[in-house]
Amino acid sequence: MSLSLLLTLHAAATWGMVGVIWLVQLLVYPAMREVPAERWIPWHLQHCQRISYVVGPLMLGEVFTALGLWLQGLSGAVFYTSLALLAVNWLSTLVIQIPLHGICEGVHSPTAIRRLITTNWIRTLAWSARGVLVGVLVLEATRV
Repeated sequence: MSLSLLLTLHAAATWGMVGVIWLVQLLVYPAMREVPAERWIPWHLQHCQRISYVVGPLMLGEVFTALGLWLQGLSGAVFYTSLALLAVNWLSTLVIQIPLHGICEGVHSPTAIRRLITTNWIRTLAWSARGVLVGVLVLEATRV
């Protein structure tokens, strides 16, 4: 696969996640506070199942296209910083958000919901910064 195509796919996956993470941060997670406790468990289960169909392919797409870009020789401070932010997003997801969603699977927890909202700013800001950096990579590639 060409470097240009990989970079295009990488940018699409990254900017897809930028859009998703802002929707989650500003709409989905705050709306969780409005779900009645008696409807919480089925609502949360549906949310987790449905959001996985969106974020799973995008997050995996970011990783695999980043690996492809690296294998094709892409390097430099902008690329490596974007990779560090990708690691931040994955670590935050695995270490913070998934365990909080695990709590929410069995009980309506205003504390867990509040923590989802506050800690998700890590991913929101990291994905936003990644979007800018990947945009820079695309601009640099088009100048060549």
